[in-house]
Amino acid sequence: MLELAGIVILGIVAQWVAWKFKIPAILPLLLIGLLVGPIAAEFLSEDGGKWIEPIWNGEKGLFPGDGLYYFVSLAISIILFEGGLTLKRSEIKNVGPVITKLITLGAAITFFGAGVVAHYVFDLGWELSFLFSGLIIVTGPTVITPILRNIPLKKDISTVLKWEGILIDPIGALVAVLVFEFISVGGGGAFTKTALIEFGKILLFGTTFGFTFAHALAFSINKKLIPHYLLNVVALSAVLLVFVLSEIFAHESGLLAVVVMGMVLGNGNLANLKELLYFKESLSVLLISILFILLSANINIEDLFLLYTWKTGVLFIAVVFIIRPIAVFASTRNSNLKLNEKLFISWVGPRGIVAAGIASLFGSKLIKQGVDGAEYITPLVFMIVLGTVLLNATTARFFAKMVGVFLKKSDAVLFVGASKPVRLIANFLKDKGKRVILIDSNKSFIQEALDSDIEAFKVDVYDDELANNIELNDVGYLIALTGSDQVNMHALNKFSENFGEQGAYKLASSKEITEASDSDRESFFTPHDDYINLSEAYRENPIINKVNISNQKEYNSLLEVLSKEEKSIPLFVENKQGIYLLSEFEKNKFAKEDITLFYLGKVVN
Repeated sequence: MLELAGIVILGIVAQWVAWKFKIPAILPLLLIGLLVGPIAAEFLSEDGGKWIEPIWNGEKGLFPGDGLYYFVSLAISIILFEGGLTLKRSEIKNVGPVITKLITLGAAITFFGAGVVAHYVFDLGWELSFLFSGLIIVTGPTVITPILRNIPLKKDISTVLKWEGILIDPIGALVAVLVFEFISVGGGGAFTKTALIEFGKILLFGTTFGFTFAHALAFSINKKLIPHYLLNVVALSAVLLVFVLSEIFAHESGLLAVVVMGMVLGNGNLANLKELLYFKESLSVLLISILFILLSANINIEDLFLLYTWKTGVLFIAVVFIIRPIAVFASTRNSNLKLNEKLFISWVGPRGIVAAGIASLFGSKLIKQGVDGAEYITPLVFMIVLGTVLLNATTARFFAKMVGVFLKKSDAVLFVGASKPVRLIANFLKDKGKRVILIDSNKSFIQEALDSDIEAFKVDVYDDELANNIELNDVGYLIALTGSDQVNMHALNKFSENFGEQGAYKLASSKEITEASDSDRESFFTPHDDYINLSEAYRENPIINKVNISNQKEYNSLLEVLSKEEKSIPLFVENKQGIYLLSEFEKNKFAKEDITLFYLGKVVN
């Protein structure tokens, strides 16, 4: 009982440490697992036993017999189902040719390149070598996101790395599953007619069960045949049912079935998809926390000694510093990415949770089957996972600065709110060369922004998903312009640390404008205007006017006129250095000479 409770507690502690220090959770999870497992057995325990013993001599420990295998199988099926839910056809179309090539050509180069190196360096059979290479194709978003979250980068770089990780996770899992099945049904690699038939059965039943049950579950949810309070647990039960049934009809086809099921549901018209994703994400966090402490604790010191050779270093260097750059440069050929951007993408390629989990699962199964060299699979993949996470977590920021992709100033603008006046202001700043992003919970507002070629996302500011979006790393200004004072205040309180490095501003209420001190006004979008004034100025004249100003007297006079005119609102001031929000311009005490003032609404004389 103490060990079971300890695993959960240590797992959540590791997740908190990862959040606090902004590192991938897999790093503290694996280190804790190694500490309470092989390291404790070798150096800390008086009796030579592990503090947490998942399985010992086959019949003892927390998961005796095949218990650990069954738990890992079910946990991985749920994690892969969640990965399948995030794989959207529309994303593949929109992310561009670079990402498409990375998940096809780049994955193929990694698969064949790493397989050849593993074969000749560690003298593994071709089947095991390609199983290893299939497992290390993936670069999961749960590993990349914490690494890049605090590195201000151009949107193109963040987008490539983020979507490569999302799209390649299930693809890499499928490749590894198919290679493993080929090894299993081929009796250690012997290609026979029976092996080909079994391989076909895996593809047939895996895709058929996944596709069929996905549509059945979607039908049940959309027709409200499942009560809302049972929605998440029924979906979980359906995933486990599909996995088990597919395994019964075709051994080892379950993982393929759940990935297909997730992909079909994620691309279908499912009314409660977002809620389902939140539940699966929370469940995956718990399973991952338990799973990787168990898996790393289950490694024996003898497995670690297998890596104590120069061959390990050669394999790691080949995979990280040779094969990854070749895959990236081949995939980005003739793209708009610059040399330094390609170098940074080549450098950042941490392997993640799917690789480590499936490696442990397949490695233990192949050892039981007596496949020669199978004992190398789990420790080699764990070495690549731990090595790449450590490398990227400690050097990504420094390397970004070294190659010149680190943005010295984050100056993209994030608007909370996407109403008509906000879209007008956003278009104005976009024409001035600024990157502008709008977020709003109003679907029609977001669609109208997208139709106007403005970058926009449908987001609820009370959710946490916005802070995790690494594509917003270059945002330095946060401006809240909704009609709700509470939403505006909440947005600044919650997101100003992430997105308000250069300044965080909001529309003030009428009461705030009346009672505010001069220091309070520095956070206001305009000194004397609330949402009603903004809307009325837009209705009066939906044009941003400009006035050239030569000296401070003209500047003060114009501001006085605008403050008295109810339907004219001063917005921006432009000088030789750039364009600034009026509050920002005043705060920085720039010279009021040879400038241009822009205002919205009624034209003043």
